[in-house]
Amino acid sequence: MKCLIQRVTCASVRVDHNVVGEIGSGLLVLMGVQAEDTDQTVARMAQRLLNYRLFSDAEGKMNLSVVDAGGSILLVSQFTLAADTSRGNRPSFSKAAPPALAEYCYEALVSALLAGGTPTATGQFGADMQVSLVNDGPVTFLLSG
Repeated sequence: MKCLIQRVTCASVRVDHNVVGEIGSGLLVLMGVQAEDTDQTVARMAQRLLNYRLFSDAEGKMNLSVVDAGGSILLVSQFTLAADTSRGNRPSFSKAAPPALAEYCYEALVSALLAGGTPTATGQFGADMQVSLVNDGPVTFLLSG
């Protein structure tokens, strides 16, 4: 599983010109599921997302998690993150999870984030989505696991 996380002041997702998910301050998480991902992968990623310290404390150091900062998470499925780009000029998606596994992991991650007490909005799995965001910093990290 790969999650591209961006600290944002606001973010939203539209499907067919309708907003399906939006947040204020928090994390925009683009999630790519790989074929070998399991429930353990989801649980580990949930803990990392909830506890990763990328918000500034009173001294300006990145010491606060999204939970500590009282932020929200907008989780968006993005299978292209699972692409193998190591060769040639065309990505290979052979490592990407099949749709059923990817959707299962996506829904499981949403549930785990909500169970962690963090307000979590979502995109729409498998849809053509338009994502808008204001990257704060900018601060962007790629988490694998």
